[in-house]
Amino acid sequence: MPIELVESQISKLKLLELAKERFGDLVKAVVDIEQEIMALGGELHADEESFLIERGSLQKNLWGINIYPESSGENFIEFDSMINLRPSHGNPSRDVLDPKIRNKIQSVVTHLIRES
Repeated sequence: MPIELVESQISKLKLLELAKERFGDLVKAVVDIEQEIMALGGELHADEESFLIERGSLQKNLWGINIYPESSGENFIEFDSMINLRPSHGNPSRDVLDPKIRNKIQSVVTHLIRES
C-alpha cells in the first residue's frame, strides 16, 4: 500500500479501509505540526517520516502516532512511535511528552479527519 499525503480532509471511512488493509484496527501516521499535514499508510512510521522529509518537512516537526478509526476520545490517537525518541530534544520516550506538541498533533489530526 503506498503512503498517502494528507493535506486536506480525509474521511474516517477511508481510515477504516486503510486500517483493514494493513494492521486491522489502526493506521500509522506521521504528523508535520508545522505544515499541518500528515502521511498515512506506511508499514513503519520511519517510512512516512522519510516520505515527508523528501517533500520538504523538517524532522524536528514530525511526530509518529497511531490512529484507531473505530475509537473516539482519548483512544482515537496513540502517541507511540520509535521516531518520537529524541532525548537530545527533550523527548526521551516513544510517547510525545510535551503537552503543547500533543495538543498541536491533536489539532492537526482533528482538522484533517472528517467524520463521514
